[in-house]
Amino acid sequence: MKLLVFILFTSSAIAAELSTTDVCIYGGTSGGVIAAVEAARLGKKTVLIESTQRLGGMSSGGLGMTDNGSTETIGGLSREFYQRVYQFYLKPENWKFQKREDYLAWLPKIWGVDGPRMEEIKAQFLFEPRAAKAVFDEMVREAGVQVVFGERLDLQKGVVKDGQRIVKIVMESGREFAAKVFIDASYEGDLMAKAGVSYIVGREPNSKYGETLNGTFPFTPAPFPKISPYVIVGDPKSGLLPRVASKPPAPKGSGDHRVQGYNFRVCLTDVPENRVTIEKPTSYNPLDYELLARHIATMKDVRPGPAKHAGVGLRGKGGNLGISFHLVPNRKTDSNNGSEFGSDVYGPSYEWPEGDHAKREQLFQLHKDYTLGLLWFLGHDERLPIEVRTEMQRWGLAKDEFTDTGHFPHQIYVREARRMISDYVVTEHDAKGGPHAEDGVALASYPLDSHGVTLYVDETGLLHRERGFFVGGFSAFPISYRSLRPKADECVNLLAISCLSVSHVAYGSVRMEPVFMMLGHASGAAASIAIDQDVTLQNVPYALLRERLLAEKQILEHKARAAKPAASAKPESTTAMAPNEQLVADVKALVEKKITESGDYWLANAQKGRNCDGMQVQALLMKMAAHFEPVSTFADALRVLAAHKVLASAAYWQERAIAHRKCSGDNVRTIIRNFVRLAK
Repeated sequence: MKLLVFILFTSSAIAAELSTTDVCIYGGTSGGVIAAVEAARLGKKTVLIESTQRLGGMSSGGLGMTDNGSTETIGGLSREFYQRVYQFYLKPENWKFQKREDYLAWLPKIWGVDGPRMEEIKAQFLFEPRAAKAVFDEMVREAGVQVVFGERLDLQKGVVKDGQRIVKIVMESGREFAAKVFIDASYEGDLMAKAGVSYIVGREPNSKYGETLNGTFPFTPAPFPKISPYVIVGDPKSGLLPRVASKPPAPKGSGDHRVQGYNFRVCLTDVPENRVTIEKPTSYNPLDYELLARHIATMKDVRPGPAKHAGVGLRGKGGNLGISFHLVPNRKTDSNNGSEFGSDVYGPSYEWPEGDHAKREQLFQLHKDYTLGLLWFLGHDERLPIEVRTEMQRWGLAKDEFTDTGHFPHQIYVREARRMISDYVVTEHDAKGGPHAEDGVALASYPLDSHGVTLYVDETGLLHRERGFFVGGFSAFPISYRSLRPKADECVNLLAISCLSVSHVAYGSVRMEPVFMMLGHASGAAASIAIDQDVTLQNVPYALLRERLLAEKQILEHKARAAKPAASAKPESTTAMAPNEQLVADVKALVEKKITESGDYWLANAQKGRNCDGMQVQALLMKMAAHFEPVSTFADALRVLAAHKVLASAAYWQERAIAHRKCSGDNVRTIIRNFVRLAK
């Protein structure tokens, strides 16, 4: 009994103590881990606070098929993380359910990296959650970072300031942390917001920064008019199905509070000895999956089959059936949203950014129940073909993953929450070739990408959605240091990583895990310099920061590798030929159908003897495919376009319509002609 009393007394004392450190990072996300490692390696006493019991955020939370755009833009400690993952998989004991050589032989090109390329660069971008966790744990342990688990910021009185300087932060438990520099690495931006820093939730109007993809984005792909949004088909009096809004959003391009749908990146396996059977949730509501069931009913040829990057595809003509099965090592998946009515949940995400901890716990459980219900639906609902149900029942949660949380991810995919408003806001113009920031600390290279936002009915009762966007075709662009720190009159010793100063559109490229790690690297370095120089974060000399980052192999400038011409090839003419009348008419049709905003690029390059940028072509093909059916991936787009005879084979475009590759202008000209002829 005396021992028990001593333990309780000690715990209470710890909860009330004040910890003093040089750098305090709130949020053990991937960016938070890297920020902590960098600061600690530079000799700063560093504490990393994480509300769960696991480091790594989404990178250790199921997102193992890394969305990275160009791997050549990933440098510094972010690159080191992926190199350490590669080293993890060189150990035979980490291949329990698959042989390494078999996985590398199977691996198709994903963002320009396949098995041979992986061996060349010695960095691995596809991995299991346990692998990411092991690497993050190893990095913080080696650096000497103090990690505090299970602590959450007190959202009422958790930030104590003296003027524009944070003095300390207070946890719900009462535990306090004082530091010279604070870094908010949470996905939500709680520390940033409670410090009195300006921020936004939702989408700016296009007019705010002169953008084209911001604000509301109504769109109605082909299947939606065929699907009744009402509980009883065709009967408005029966009420709307879950998550369908009763009226349209504001006109296109208007700003609002909505954020894109969240989901979980679940880790599934079809290895019997490592599989946990999917059980029907006690809260299962069939109406949650009624829209998906009605969508499937409109499809033809619904069945399991092969899919690029995946163990299997559950699909029909019209899209996937709810989730993807993208393979990571050891016969496991990173299963993402797979269709319009898949694992993304529209609506509840709007409440997450500003919600308190209790509200977020409620929303977390809602998303979890919905996701497990979706997996059960796909394996048991009798409206699905027996072949689909049989295939789905072969898959279950991986037994050796997330062992302390019931084999289910600890981290919900917060695709977007608060975003700071500082002296520099990264916008669509940064991505699309506008004036670039001269104080870049990392590069973004992924296409502008936002998932769907809203399902709604119009005044006639037709079902619509606000779609996301997926727009590539631009070069890697720098992220300004000024977008990481607040305005000087708001806070002088705080940096923000995931909730940095960026518009909704540009965040679609910036919000990728490798970029968050690079921003964490920059934040850890800036914090160290500010302490050494005894200056505010606004006055950190950029020249010193740049010098430090370059010395640590951060990549701040990038030029796409030029393809080596064949020995017999003639130099490409630098003068575009005049387009013929048919091309002019076809490109005009593309503009009228809103497949492209401007036809100038295609008039100049979609010609014999010219080449088109691979990512520009990919974006064009995505838009073309969406004209026929909803698509969520490039592989889906190629399948749809092949089915509609716009292109004869997907193979050429899989190989060429990617970053740093070129497509023959003559071939692009052919698909433009085919599309205009067929898309009546």
